Amino acid sequence: MSFKNHLDEMLKDEEFSREFKRLEPEYEIVRAMIQGRSEKGMTQKELSRATGIQQAQISRLENANYNPSIAMLKRIAAGLGKEVHIEFR
Repeated sequence: MSFKNHLDEMLKDEEFSREFKRLEPEYEIVRAMIQGRSEKGMTQKELSRATGIQQAQISRLENANYNPSIAMLKRIAAGLGKEVHIEFR
């Protein structure tokens, strides 16, 4: 079973689905960071050098174990050649 199929099955559970949706903003940040690094061919260490943010903090952020400030997100985005956009839906 693929991850997508497994996730689709898990999302049928109401409690799991609620929690998944609650955590979605954090995981959007994680995905954007990892995708941005991948597009640039950057390691965490290289992103650390480009932003002045410790590699350990970048690792914690990518593992969803750290809540960054907007200022930190702006530094990371700049290091990736991107901009931060925040919206309420």
